[in-house]
Amino acid sequence: MNVTRLLRTTPDAAPAMPGSRLKPFLAAFPAAAAGLTLAAALTSPVPVHAQAGATAPGAAAAQAWPARPVRLVATFSPGGGADLTGRIMGARLAETWKQTVVVENRPGAGGSIGAELVFRATPDGHTLLVVATTHTMNSALLPKLPYDLVRDFKPVAMATAAPVALVVNPRVKATTLQEFTSLLRAQPGKLDYASCGLASTHHFAMEAYKFDTKTQALHIPTSCANAVAMLMGNQLDIAVVTLATALPFVQQGKLRAIALTSQARSPLAPDVPTFRDSGIPELKGFSVDNYYGFLAPLATPDRIVSKVEEDVRLALQDPELQKRMAGAGLEPFFRSAAETRKLLAADIDRNRRIAAAANIKPE
Repeated sequence: MNVTRLLRTTPDAAPAMPGSRLKPFLAAFPAAAAGLTLAAALTSPVPVHAQAGATAPGAAAAQAWPARPVRLVATFSPGGGADLTGRIMGARLAETWKQTVVVENRPGAGGSIGAELVFRATPDGHTLLVVATTHTMNSALLPKLPYDLVRDFKPVAMATAAPVALVVNPRVKATTLQEFTSLLRAQPGKLDYASCGLASTHHFAMEAYKFDTKTQALHIPTSCANAVAMLMGNQLDIAVVTLATALPFVQQGKLRAIALTSQARSPLAPDVPTFRDSGIPELKGFSVDNYYGFLAPLATPDRIVSKVEEDVRLALQDPELQKRMAGAGLEPFFRSAAETRKLLAADIDRNRRIAAAANIKPE
């Protein structure tokens, strides 16, 4: 089996009660989101308030949307990529919709608690899920989830991405991915790497690379910030982390960025090549993107989904919004509703195969 063929090559309700079906895996792995800690870069608080437009009475009011505040449920803690995506996009969408947009953080069970909340929410367009790549890992590793990420939600759009980078301590004798791969092959099983958590996007990306290149390295799950600290403290030489976490130290020459796992280079660091740029034949189609977007409850009216999709697309073209995103370590990653569905389905399938090949299991 060649994981390269599995990787993507085309354009990455009320809260559950104590008796919820999520109980069996509430203690499952703490999959990392993106490891970003740049909330200070934002200038608008959440909830974001805008002038609420008047709605007509009767039948006209029933058709008005949004008729009340819109909730964006971010299933990870404040300061991560999902939260920052919700805050930045929420501020912009509040201006467009003339309505309040609230980011509601519901962390737990690798994002599954918040996802179930949206799954069970009233499908009227006033509750949306900030979906992350991590949710596709959950779907691959937890077969008894109370929902199916593709079948039981209506895709809206993808919005942002937080690129993942392979970074090393400068004492590592490799400046390119080809040299790094040769180093791993020369010392099979003798090198360790840290990632942003067990079953995180970063972990899956490195395991896919290892499988394709027939290399070995022991995984040390931690957090993005701690992985970078370990590199800086000479406790470890290799890490796969969110680019924004390591970028200040890369720019200072204290760390070296070898390559990005994403399909395309990042405007945050245009000089850093991707894995597929490496010239390694096995990585020609390699692509693992770390993305964030929006899903709605399944029965949400198509007219509302189409409006949100178009409003997200237009918002991402705003240069001021792009500046705010860059300040938070994010970049535009628009995908239509149809493309979002295909992306999620393909990534769930890929992650199931990678998990089986690398024996990745939730804790």
